[in-house]
Amino acid sequence: MEHVLFCDGDSKKIAWLVKTGDKITKQYRDHAEIYLDNVSPEQSKYIALHVGIFWSIGTFLIKNGDSIKVMLDSKEMFEHLEKNNLVKDEFIEKRTMFINLLIKQRNLDVSYELINSKENQAMPLIQH
Repeated sequence: MEHVLFCDGDSKKIAWLVKTGDKITKQYRDHAEIYLDNVSPEQSKYIALHVGIFWSIGTFLIKNGDSIKVMLDSKEMFEHLEKNNLVKDEFIEKRTMFINLLIKQRNLDVSYELINSKENQAMPLIQH
């Protein structure tokens, strides 16, 4: 099965949107107390990606061996995840480790695409 995943976040919320064929699943959450007003927007996007993949697996939306195209509106995030560029943020490195573990454990075929922030379909969800 093929999926397209959008994610976004700010200091207060995270959101993700998964397109599977004609079906669109939207989710948003307030940050856990530990992260609320304690993470940067960039860090929040990594949390949203991690939670979005984890939630999608847990609800059986994404299954072992599925393909996911992750749409990213952050050039730094894209270059870190797609091109393995190093980042100097320990928090982001830890989220990346968790994301990569999920990908490996579930044998997911993940690709990343850089988009304009206006194309990020998860962005309106954090503005609730």
